[in-house]
Amino acid sequence: MAEIINMPRLSDTMEEGTVAAWLKKVGDKVTEGDILAEIETDKATMEFESFHEGTLLHIGVQEGETTKVDELLAIIGDEGEDISALVSGGAAPAAPAEEAKAEATEEAAPVESAASAELPEGVVVVTMPRLSDTMEEGTVATWLKKEGDTIEEGDILAEIETDKATMEFESFNAGTLLHIGLQEGESAKVDSLLAIIGPAGTDVSGVASNFGVAPAAAPAKAEAPKQAAPKAEAPKAAPAPKDAAPAATPKVSNDGGRLFVSPLAKKIADEKGYNIADIPGSGESGRIIKRDVENFTPKAAAPAAAAGASFASASEESFEEIKNSNMRKAIAKNLAKSKFSAPHYYLNVEFDMDNAIAFRKEVNAVPDTKISFNDIVVKACAMALKEHPQVNSQWFDDKMRLNNHVHIGVAVAVEDGLLVPVVKFADQRKLTQIGAAVKEYAIKAKTKKLSLEEMEGSTFTISNLGMFGIDSFTSIINQPNSAILSVGAIVQKPVVKDGAIVVGNTMKLCLAADHRTIDGATGAQFLQTLKGYIENPISMLL
Repeated sequence: MAEIINMPRLSDTMEEGTVAAWLKKVGDKVTEGDILAEIETDKATMEFESFHEGTLLHIGVQEGETTKVDELLAIIGDEGEDISALVSGGAAPAAPAEEAKAEATEEAAPVESAASAELPEGVVVVTMPRLSDTMEEGTVATWLKKEGDTIEEGDILAEIETDKATMEFESFNAGTLLHIGLQEGESAKVDSLLAIIGPAGTDVSGVASNFGVAPAAAPAKAEAPKQAAPKAEAPKAAPAPKDAAPAATPKVSNDGGRLFVSPLAKKIADEKGYNIADIPGSGESGRIIKRDVENFTPKAAAPAAAAGASFASASEESFEEIKNSNMRKAIAKNLAKSKFSAPHYYLNVEFDMDNAIAFRKEVNAVPDTKISFNDIVVKACAMALKEHPQVNSQWFDDKMRLNNHVHIGVAVAVEDGLLVPVVKFADQRKLTQIGAAVKEYAIKAKTKKLSLEEMEGSTFTISNLGMFGIDSFTSIINQPNSAILSVGAIVQKPVVKDGAIVVGNTMKLCLAADHRTIDGATGAQFLQTLKGYIENPISMLL
């Protein structure tokens, strides 16, 4: 069955997109995850991947052409399938096995259309936005407005957790926040009801209830065609799960009063092992919010309590289940795809760091100057990549891309997983500029303030666990890069120099490379060049 691919919304403010380049042509085989095209948005040029498998049967927007979001971009289906009706704007002929699904869709469509047509004057339905190119669902981390608040165009409505970061979502409409469709901590698919804005006092209960009919029918359409119709409405009347029951009991503070706390703040407190009742709230009505938990310093636990906890854990089995965040699910998906699609191989080296230590000491002696060993590694890699473009490459099914620019992704560990901000044109930056950029990105990553633009476009990745005392390790390639460098700790140990055993400082590195793009000898030559720069860092300034 042919699938229509529409122009995606790749940024929160995107209204139209331009096809910068097609990476597939009509007749090509497409698998899920393949990059179809590069789309230029209002913020950046981003890769757009396919969520379907089949043959690319039709391209609706040529390179350089622009079209609105949700307009026809391409059609994917079975080779030789007749798509003339779809291209001309009609509907594809339904196969007998699909007739029940088509009927269900036809029945649901008028309800949604009616809801749109009967919107009271001035009322706007705000749906879950697609804030990243791979986002399929979002979680409301925090509402910054409450029902009844006056909204101005440009006001931040909420913080939305995507598969990549937590981002602020601003309103494009003015009015009163009449209805909130998702509470803090709740998740929903892209385009699901998020909120309703309109004139104060407007009754939107009918709009809210009608909007939810179409999504409720989706499971029966996609996975349960044999299910009886009444079951499609069962979730509306279903009782809350047993696991959710405790949430119905209001939490109380240490003085017995009602405790107001955001779900995100509670999640962070649980992960840190804090008693939420001990944390003073700075939000409205004393509400405990994220910053309160992050700034809280707990008192030392009572010995008796600690002993009791130890006894309990020793006498009975227990566990805690933590719902996977969108970021964690995206990391799992992308790394699994990389590990099992790219033939990894690993090259291990050990560098003499004596000169680098002396070099860093001299540089940092200059007033208002501060560089790290990681900055030295980033700069050295950038210069070595310019000499070995094969390592700075990307693999596609029908071609290999050798990048002339060097954009280095620097892995940063955060609470929910791993983010990779990108130092653009790293080979052209001074060491101090690289240091300032990495420091800024690390702060933004840990406060979830990184923009999509700051995490896109890497051509090579560095992961440094040396600061945690890790001697050596291997990493999984951050696709579409062809390689990633794992950097270990600097270790003082006996080494042989000029025939004598002396105390030296060494650092182990491991290059994980994609054998489709980088041959073993090529990877080894890159590491030799890198060795020259790191063991003689003054050469990077010549």
